[in-house]
Amino acid sequence: MKDTVTNVEQELQVPAPKLWSDTRPYLYKMITQVSSGGKIIDAYTTTTGIRSFLFEVDKGFLLNGKQIKINGVCDHHDLGCLGTAINTRALERQLEILKGMGCNGIRTSHNPPAPELLDLCDKMGFIVMDEAFDMWKMAKNKYDYHLVWDQWHKKDLQDLVLRDRNHPSVFIWSIGNEIPEQWDSSGSTIAKELAGIVKELDNTRPITSAMNDPQPGNKIYKSGALDLVGVNYHHQSFANFQKNFPGQKFIGSETVSALETRGQYDLIPSDSIRRWPSRWDIPFNKGNKNMTVSAYDNVSTPWGSTQEETLKEMKKHDFLSGQYIWTGFDYIGEPTPYPWPARSSYFGIIDLAGFPKDVYYMYQSEWTNKDVLHLLPHWNWKQGDTVDVWAYYNHADEVELFLNGKSVGMKKKAGDDLHIMWRLPFEAGTLKAVSRKKGKVVLTKEVNTAGPAYKIELIADRKTIAADGNDLSFITVKVLDKNGNLVPDAVNLVQFEVTGGGSIAGVDNGSQTSMESFKDNKRKSFNGLCLVVIKAGKMKRDIRVKATAVGLQTAQINITLK
Repeated sequence: MKDTVTNVEQELQVPAPKLWSDTRPYLYKMITQVSSGGKIIDAYTTTTGIRSFLFEVDKGFLLNGKQIKINGVCDHHDLGCLGTAINTRALERQLEILKGMGCNGIRTSHNPPAPELLDLCDKMGFIVMDEAFDMWKMAKNKYDYHLVWDQWHKKDLQDLVLRDRNHPSVFIWSIGNEIPEQWDSSGSTIAKELAGIVKELDNTRPITSAMNDPQPGNKIYKSGALDLVGVNYHHQSFANFQKNFPGQKFIGSETVSALETRGQYDLIPSDSIRRWPSRWDIPFNKGNKNMTVSAYDNVSTPWGSTQEETLKEMKKHDFLSGQYIWTGFDYIGEPTPYPWPARSSYFGIIDLAGFPKDVYYMYQSEWTNKDVLHLLPHWNWKQGDTVDVWAYYNHADEVELFLNGKSVGMKKKAGDDLHIMWRLPFEAGTLKAVSRKKGKVVLTKEVNTAGPAYKIELIADRKTIAADGNDLSFITVKVLDKNGNLVPDAVNLVQFEVTGGGSIAGVDNGSQTSMESFKDNKRKSFNGLCLVVIKAGKMKRDIRVKATAVGLQTAQINITLK
């Protein structure tokens, strides 16, 4: 008996639909049923959303008729100390942290994403650039995808589009990242082929390619296959985009590449910008002996920018539809600017353990409606040190800073400033910042000089988790002084003991140079913090986590399994 295939096309009307958006990601379920002889013999449920969107030459990005910016990040697929095998809760936690700073976009760099990621982006409201390839037929590395390009690229691209095209979070198809063919005549031919494959299966979304040579002579751009000009870096050229690419639409497909180590601050003038390394292909032999990078947001790669440099440009022009920053989280590998034994990246706005770096709060002050006032750095220095004190703030006219009760001046942002700064001689005690709007206090924040390490504090992101063998509780471990202040240089070895219905899935501290195992029952704190990830078993036996360190008060926390 020969199988027959019947294609059925249907149109549905949804009166007064609830629209999907980044702030209200409303989802519908479509149920497809196959009947025979009056009986349902198969059914399939598709989760989707209804929304309209447009990339426009002058106005940038419009979602459901409203002009917004795509405030996105690029992310690798690893989950820090948990490795690269997908855990849905770990992905959800990453997205929650990103949402907390106002992020509304994810670029899947540089490969098709895990379907779990897109499901979460649908539910949580992220504008996704779904990226297929990191190279085409020309090699980037000896054993990369170019070896199977001829055999697999069409099938792989078709499978990507067919799998992902019903996700409302997917807005852009990217056919490549920094492709070598952009400098070769074959770039035009291949770009047209790939765009044709995508359009045959989905003509509702624009196509881009992330180009690190974004100029009119670029062979991929000249193909005419791109609906969006994907610009990697080159923030200095953003203002001239419409002149260089008349009638074209912009997306910042990869931006920034700033470098920071959480909780590290170099006492040089913080308003001086350093580019590390001097060039991508020259070994880096400068920097700090401990392989850290200052967290003042004044260090970037030579091809990129600081976080503030690019954001200032992005804010100035409506035609700049948005950006995907490199990167949301630090990730394992590419430890620019340092060589081994650095082993993970410095690019993240958030470190490998999921702890925000200071610049996280700059974005929070710009991208959210939360009241924000964040002071940096810590206040543990030596007598005679001169320290630059920064504040990120919003919803206020000015910020006044006090040192040990004495005002050291009022500051306010001017022009396109994204932070304010005081340069102070160090004096042990308390820094207090007060933000005011029309004379009324909005927020008050304090940073105290910490004493010796005295105790451990444990804070779980969730104290109740599912007894399903997969759910996770991420427990932040803080090393505090007697008064409850974080000890900013604490490197105590913290030992974990877990009893009940769970186990340790991983440990981390966010240090880019730590060679400690991720799979252990202990971890040194880095700048006062470390992390232990607890995995649920399948029996409803509550978990007790105990943390000890030599000379410190012990802490424990209970996790309920349901």
